[in-house]
Amino acid sequence: MHRFGIKKSDITERFVRSGGRGGQNVNKVSTCVYLKHIPTGTEVKCSRERSQSLNRFLARRMLLAKIENKVLGKASEERKRIEKLRRQKRKRSKRAKEKMLEGKKKQSAKKALRKPVGMEE
Repeated sequence: MHRFGIKKSDITERFVRSGGRGGQNVNKVSTCVYLKHIPTGTEVKCSRERSQSLNRFLARRMLLAKIENKVLGKASEERKRIEKLRRQKRKRSKRAKEKMLEGKKKQSAKKALRKPVGMEE
């Protein structure tokens, strides 16, 4: 919240009855959390868990993710995509390559044992 300059006073918080699965607890207690960030108008509603405190935590995380997406927008998504491509194209370390090749050799040895008895080359 500090990173984006969001204050607690900017967020309105309401608790609503959830409904659905969760039994008597969900029907009697207001476990669903509704958050609204006033400056951006972003709204989030969370009733994933049975406890109000856990839903409150999850709702705040969801709200921050939405605001981050709005603020950074395409830049954050683009950065994630570029980093993913960079990781995929990165050259393997010597040890990782040896480990991978060792696994391939084991697999080929297993396959060689599956051949019929009269078919050795």
